[in-house]
Amino acid sequence: MLEESKRQLLVQAKKTLTEESSFDTDDLPDEIDLASSEYTQSMIFRLRDREKFLLAKIDKALARIENGTFGICEKCEEEISAKRLEARPVTTLCIRCKEEQEQKEKSFG
Repeated sequence: MLEESKRQLLVQAKKTLTEESSFDTDDLPDEIDLASSEYTQSMIFRLRDREKFLLAKIDKALARIENGTFGICEKCEEEISAKRLEARPVTTLCIRCKEEQEQKEKSFG
């Protein structure tokens, strides 16, 4: 599952990169089209950043599988439930530790 997700992300990133390189702002007729185009490019860059972040998480999960720590919570070292791993295979925290982390984030922000 992780390998397939990684493959799909890499294919999508390659497609996006090809589309970006073929884009020419000189072909746009007016400032509104240019502004719209810049907004679209900005969204594409944000999406690519998210894809890179997810790829890094997938690589880390694959490394945890290799070293035998996959499915173990990084914080409390308890087993992460199979249901949680099915829903989010890149997770590094059990549900209890994740909820605690989110509560701390809410109180700071």
